[in-house]
Amino acid sequence: QLQFVESGGGLVQPGGSLKLSCAASGFILDYYQIGWFRRAPGKELQAVSCINFNGERISYTDSVKGRFTVSRDNRKKTVYLEMHNLRPEDTGAYYCAVADSKCRVDDLIDFRWGQGTEVTVSS
Repeated sequence: QLQFVESGGGLVQPGGSLKLSCAASGFILDYYQIGWFRRAPGKELQAVSCINFNGERISYTDSVKGRFTVSRDNRKKTVYLEMHNLRPEDTGAYYCAVADSKCRVDDLIDFRWGQGTEVTVSS
């Protein structure tokens, strides 16, 4: 089954940096657009960034533009999210998932969600 394992989160001060990793298994990553999604405390799941199958089409939610960079290495079956100048509002659990062309979770694809990785930005 398609599944993901996220890692790289942690506690960081405002202005700090983290690099998240999303390891995929059970399928050929090359075929899919992958998105990073965030669930902030008390809020709904929000799309943060998406990257298409070959990395040539990338999107970001407005609040992270210029601070976050998404990338992928299909040979390693891994997608990354490099985060800089972190803000308290970036706090949340970060997940990766198969995404559609509008950077929404692709409900047509059967995959298993990972545990997510927690990011806490606080002084």
